[in-house]
Amino acid sequence: MTIEERLEVVERELAVSRRRTRRLWISLGLAGAVCALVWSLTATTSTAKAQEPGKVIRANAFIVEDENGKGRAMLNANKDGTGLSLRDENGQIRAGIDAYKDGPMLGLYDENEKVRAELGVGQTETPDGRIITHPESSLRLYKPVEKVIWSAP
Repeated sequence: MTIEERLEVVERELAVSRRRTRRLWISLGLAGAVCALVWSLTATTSTAKAQEPGKVIRANAFIVEDENGKGRAMLNANKDGTGLSLRDENGQIRAGIDAYKDGPMLGLYDENEKVRAELGVGQTETPDGRIITHPESSLRLYKPVEKVIWSAP
């Protein structure tokens, strides 16, 4: 293999690495935005408590609607845990964060609600229905056909 060929291989690998890093930063940014939203909701409830003792809003779910009445965000709690889902203008889930007994999970989805990236701890379900247990955190990136193209660990 010539030096030029080796250099081309290294450049291709560097480009792939840069794309992965960019996707990771975007995922982390979305996770931060979700955390800020949850913190904001929590802070609002805390402020309401401080202003009017005994006046607390309690519900199993909160739905945020756009100006047309379409549900765009949903925060819910049930016996299995809690979840926050964010939908696009077509009603498709594009991001979700869940805190269930099997562990927390952040998922990013394409316009067809196919998972494209997951960051989580605990158990996850594969597209073919198998349950995978992760003893530590994991990050997985998917092709549009829900096939893993990169994961760590």
